[in-house]
Amino acid sequence: MTTKKTKQTSSLYEARPCLPFSQCLKNFSPPENLTVDEWADKYRVLPDTSAEAGPWRTSRTPYLKEPMRAFTDANVQRIVMVAAAQVGKSELELNIIGYIMAQDPGPILYILPGEADGKKFSRQRIAPMIRACKMLRNKVADVKSRDGGNTILQKMFPGGSLTITGSNSAPALASMPIRYVIGDERDRWADSAGTEGDPWELAQARQITFYNRKSVEVSTPTIKDSSKIEASYYLGTQERWVHKCPNCGEYSEINFETIKYERLKKIVNHKEVYAVNVEGHTCPACGYTFSQERMRRQPAHWEAANPDAIKQGIRSFWLTAFASPWLTWESIILDVIKNENDPEKLKAVYNTKLGKLWEQRDINQSDEELMERLEEYDAELPDGVLCLTCGVDTQGDRLEYEVVGWGKKGESWGIKKGYIMSAPDLPETWERLDDVIDHRYTFKNGQALTIGITLVDSGGNHTQDVYKQCRKRKIKRVFAIKGRGGEGIPIVSPAKRVAMKDNKRVTVWLYTLGVDAGKATIYSNIQVQTQGPKYCHFPTGEDRGYDINYFHGLISERMVRTKTAGGYKWKWEKLPGHRRNEALDCRNYALAGVKILDPDFDAQAQRLKERVKEKAQQMKQTKEKKPTARRKPRRKEKLFEDW
Repeated sequence: MTTKKTKQTSSLYEARPCLPFSQCLKNFSPPENLTVDEWADKYRVLPDTSAEAGPWRTSRTPYLKEPMRAFTDANVQRIVMVAAAQVGKSELELNIIGYIMAQDPGPILYILPGEADGKKFSRQRIAPMIRACKMLRNKVADVKSRDGGNTILQKMFPGGSLTITGSNSAPALASMPIRYVIGDERDRWADSAGTEGDPWELAQARQITFYNRKSVEVSTPTIKDSSKIEASYYLGTQERWVHKCPNCGEYSEINFETIKYERLKKIVNHKEVYAVNVEGHTCPACGYTFSQERMRRQPAHWEAANPDAIKQGIRSFWLTAFASPWLTWESIILDVIKNENDPEKLKAVYNTKLGKLWEQRDINQSDEELMERLEEYDAELPDGVLCLTCGVDTQGDRLEYEVVGWGKKGESWGIKKGYIMSAPDLPETWERLDDVIDHRYTFKNGQALTIGITLVDSGGNHTQDVYKQCRKRKIKRVFAIKGRGGEGIPIVSPAKRVAMKDNKRVTVWLYTLGVDAGKATIYSNIQVQTQGPKYCHFPTGEDRGYDINYFHGLISERMVRTKTAGGYKWKWEKLPGHRRNEALDCRNYALAGVKILDPDFDAQAQRLKERVKEKAQQMKQTKEKKPTARRKPRRKEKLFEDW
């Protein structure tokens, strides 16, 4: 009987070649002794999507070296970075994340304002960083692989994980222990994660069990006294990036206040084009000015105003865009000049370019102090006025109006503030308004201007009456407006047609005004104390209407931070004791009027000069052509009488 030989199919017993002992030890060797910046210089590769693809070089952004080294400092538990845009603050976070994955693994919680921001950041920044860096590519699987531990918002690696979430997600912020917490754009976070409370406090509570915990806060600044990153900054060492003066050797920060520049006037197609000549940074110690190229070659370092905060383990840094290698000082100054008349845009420039907090300033002057600024005009229209607008506020029993003159660079002159004590639904009310609109306002030299545009408030109970009367006066540029409050709404939005209630076929033009932005501009301009750009002039004379009641209404409101269901919001509220705000509304509508007209002030000034010359020439020609009066012949005396 023959026995069948069983075939050995298992490979477990097959002989395998042994690896060299030295190669086996590599798997048990400790991580290299590197700081974050050293690791990034050795292993980090910027992907093709970056502006400067290729190996990372800390020398390109030397101001990031110290914040990166602070992360590997055993005495530091919390790092705060307040920074302008385009200085590399996101790369700071990415270098820290890459270092943790490669050198000191542990659970990471990366928090952004919302979950949509998290998905975008994962796709556009985290995934390209992992693909471009070989060391990280070997540790973290791609989302497309079969590794279930790796998704868009979850990355697993040996010894740790990366969880990406939004600040409004309570479950993600309070579910498991976390060693590392990194918060991006802290000032844009939700005030509460659902009903659980402050997202940052929730995240930090998850670090308690780790003795070697680290947290990083990064954000551009927002509004003074309500900025979350500002509060965190003042808890730390309060460090600023300072440069050495080539003349005196003193160190100082380069910021908007130290930049010396000159506005240049360029006229293209009869319009003034923004231009600037930047001389450079002026040293506060010696007063010498040095160019951007010269200052960037000078030694620089971080200088702490509160070095004792290191005892609490908190280092904080504040960086402006003037340190960025990718931005010119000229471009930053130009952004300020271009948006100086639009508070909402200027606020964004302050936060993202200047790296400064925006101050919601109320009027710091009383009614009586503003009355002291009254001046006597030498004519109905003082020199400098190049355009007239009129703002009309509608009340149940009257119309209130203000005629405002506008000049170059936002300078303004109050011309006439008045009342029409008659109901808006009566024809004679609007006929009296016609007297204001049709009036020719004259200069000292006899030249005259008429009102370029009139904006009438259509809110309240007389909307249809306003529509009807504005439609009749369209040829005079009289338009209905509707005010809309809220942040981010421009002073003027494009007009749209709205139908009349009694006849849908009949339409009228309606402008929507961002009243909050307008009020912010007015309050900012009133703060200007020197006659010139943005200065507000007010005339003396009872017939002009600029009395104590006018100023009481002009500064009748203030910005107040209030809590809403969606978080804290800023809104305008009346000051205690100020019941009437019609003067502020009228000035707001007049301001919107000049924004709609968008006049070429240089061309208008030239036209007025040419009119004066033409009139003088005509008078001269008339005088030359005037015939001399012929002398009447004297009657001869009768020498002889008729006999």
